Amino acid sequence: MFDKIHFVKPVFKFSELPEVKLPELILCGRSNVGKSSFINSLFNKKNLAKTSSAPGKTRSINYYNVDDVFYIVDLPGFGYSKASQSERQKWSKLVSEFILSSENLYHAFHMLDSRHEPTELDLNLNQWLESKNKQYTLILNKADKLSQSEVHKSVNAVLTKFPHLNFNQDLFLYSSIDKKWKKSVLKRIAELFY
Repeated sequence: MFDKIHFVKPVFKFSELPEVKLPELILCGRSNVGKSSFINSLFNKKNLAKTSSAPGKTRSINYYNVDDVFYIVDLPGFGYSKASQSERQKWSKLVSEFILSSENLYHAFHMLDSRHEPTELDLNLNQWLESKNKQYTLILNKADKLSQSEVHKSVNAVLTKFPHLNFNQDLFLYSSIDKKWKKSVLKRIAELFY
């Protein structure tokens, strides 16, 4: 389990989607929330997903094959203010059409920065996933940057916004630097796909 993971291809339009059809775990969230670092640390592959200190760099839908069992699909981050209006609209259209049209979308990991309360864009994304009956898990990333009391505050803030979630069931802490939350997230993925 989780023995073989490799980058398949970037997708800029739907004609480029992989020919092999597998269930899809999508990663979605704001720009610079750490989706690429999440992939690298989760599977112990330092340069599997390209990372950047500048937000808004991921402009394609990136496919990763895990054990020939499922795809991790890294969607472009939303809400990057320095992108042009036309670029933001293009990204938004690509992502929304993907989620609407994908016949293989099995689950979404909605990633949040644990240092900040969910934004209006995060709330909109969550409501949208629910309205489309898409199953999802919330990942509070960058938790290593918080003190213990701040971790509790972050979790409580999210539970206030999303009271139907349960900690360590469909709401998880994560850090690409401190691996102490990694096992719980891998277990969640295993429960979904194995």
